[in-house]
Amino acid sequence: METMDIIKKQKQELRKVIKEKIALLSVDECQASDALLYERVLALPEFRNANTIFCYVGAEGEINTLPILQEILATGKILAVPKCISKGVMNAYPIRSLTELQPGKYGILEPISSEPAIEPANIDLCFVPCLTCSKDGKRLGYGGGYYDRYLTQADFIKITLCRTNLLVDDLPVEEHDVRMDLVITDHVQDSL
Repeated sequence: METMDIIKKQKQELRKVIKEKIALLSVDECQASDALLYERVLALPEFRNANTIFCYVGAEGEINTLPILQEILATGKILAVPKCISKGVMNAYPIRSLTELQPGKYGILEPISSEPAIEPANIDLCFVPCLTCSKDGKRLGYGGGYYDRYLTQADFIKITLCRTNLLVDDLPVEEHDVRMDLVITDHVQDSL
C-alpha cells in the first residue's frame, strides 16, 4: 500500500473514532464548551483587529458559531459565510443578518445572498471547522477538501475551534492539508 493510501486510511479511521466521541457528548457539555470558546474568540487580538471575517456556520455536532456570527455583525465587521458552489468548491459570501441563511448542500446553513463573493485576498481572518486537530495546528476536516482548497487562495489568519476532549497529539497529513495559525480550545493551556 502506498504512503498516501495509508494516510487516507488513517484519516478515515480517525474520523470514525472522533465522530463516535462527538456522538457521546452531552448537550450540557457542548453548551459549556461553546460558551468558553466564544469568550476565548472575543478575547483574541486577531479577532478584534480583523475587518472581514470568514466564519462557518456550525452544524450538528460542531461548535455553535452563531454567537460568533452575531458578534461579528454587531461590531460592524464584514461577515462572510461559506457556500458550496460545486463539488469540493466553496466561496465566501457576505451577509448582514443571520436571516440571510438557509439550509443548503448537506443541510448546512448557507447565505442566500445574491451579492458577489468576497475575494480571499480581502479576508483578514477565517474560522475553519474541524472534526479534530492537534495543538500544533494540524487539522482533520470532514474529507471533502473544501477548506484546504479555499485556504490556499490567500494569506489570511486561519483559526480552528476544537473542544479539548477532541484534541489529538498528532494527525496524519497529506501534502494538500493546510495547517492552522491558531487552535482555540475551551481550555487556556491547550491553545496554539
